[in-house]
Amino acid sequence: MSAPEKERTQSVGDLLGDVTRDFSTLVRKEVELAKAELREEAGQAGKAGGMFGGAALAGFLTVLFVSYALWWGLSNVMDQGWAALIVAVVWAAVTGVLLANARAKLAQLRSVLPRTKQTVRDMPNAARGR
Repeated sequence: MSAPEKERTQSVGDLLGDVTRDFSTLVRKEVELAKAELREEAGQAGKAGGMFGGAALAGFLTVLFVSYALWWGLSNVMDQGWAALIVAVVWAAVTGVLLANARAKLAQLRSVLPRTKQTVRDMPNAARGR
């Protein structure tokens, strides 16, 4: 029997079985694809994270030595204790500004994965043809 003749002779139950099986296969393949993409992106993110860690360490050491240089430079014109206190106050001000900005950004954050939540909510409606 050719494919068109077979389709004409299949019962509704057989057709629904075919649709269900095809839909199940589609969902399984999409999940496999998502897993593969996540593995690849996780590897790349790990490498980028390592580079950010190295950059953070280098930045920290730069700030540390610039702070020491500023302290020693100021100690040429005043007592070392006052020079150290001035450098500490500068860093306290920088910390305050960064903390205030971080709190403001945190307050602006939306819920986690808003687009994913919306598409998951829409999936039952799409499957029903709405």
